[in-house]
Amino acid sequence: MRYAQVRTGRQFVLALDHGEDLLDGLTQFCADQGIQAGYIPTFVGGLRSARLVGSCEPLATPEAPLWEEITIETLEALGGGTLAWDTETGCLAPHIHVAAGIKGKSAEGRVSHLLGATVQFICEIPIVEVTNIPKGPALTRRRSADLYDVPLLGFGAGE
Repeated sequence: MRYAQVRTGRQFVLALDHGEDLLDGLTQFCADQGIQAGYIPTFVGGLRSARLVGSCEPLATPEAPLWEEITIETLEALGGGTLAWDTETGCLAPHIHVAAGIKGKSAEGRVSHLLGATVQFICEIPIVEVTNIPKGPALTRRRSADLYDVPLLGFGAGE
């Protein structure tokens, strides 16, 4: 177990409009506002399409992360996640998961890590900034060689 007490800074509600790329819009907004760390308690929206981590094939190694993706069309989504600074690339690394219902299939659902999405109509995203670490971003993301290079959440510049 790892943890850090955090202080919140500014709070925003971001509305992404029809046709916008969800992750590009989110990261651009954070760059414009100088947000390097934060969290999204929950968000709602319609998605024209979404790329999620997933596979239709049996998993060769169920314990290992899955790097494959599936694309789903015409969804209603509920999600949340963290916004951390990737210390290797020097940019924001959102980690977002969604639960989404496919509108044309009786709202049949998918739940997974979001890799990308295009907004349909609107996506409403509350963002809470985390500000309490004096040296560097409050939340960081570094790959763990011991765990299949999965990017893990860290706290401050020293982790």
